Amino acid sequence: MLTPWRNCIRAYSLPEWEELEMSLTAPGPKSPETVKLVRYMIGGAEECVLDKQGRILLPATLREDCRIKKDVVVSGMIAYFEIWDKEVWAAESKPTVDDFHNFEQVLLETGRF
Repeated sequence: MLTPWRNCIRAYSLPEWEELEMSLTAPGPKSPETVKLVRYMIGGAEECVLDKQGRILLPATLREDCRIKKDVVVSGMIAYFEIWDKEVWAAESKPTVDDFHNFEQVLLETGRF
């Protein structure tokens, strides 16, 4: 399953997607932000099948929404992967000196630093 996410496309396996859908649409009160997120992620999602060579065709609407032109970067994120336009990825993924303070804080919170 493919869904837009900021400046990239997130790709989920079907079981992972179904689990995410269930958690997002679980009964109970929803904040306006949650409703908007559900509309964005689920409403923009597209099921894609692999071709005989194991490739997927990125739908034009998702490519346009996420500014994907020709060259892409695929980034594994454990439960899903992201598909980025190469130039957008280069601009967004390069950490700054200030980012490393935040990175250290995240690692401290997880007990891994």
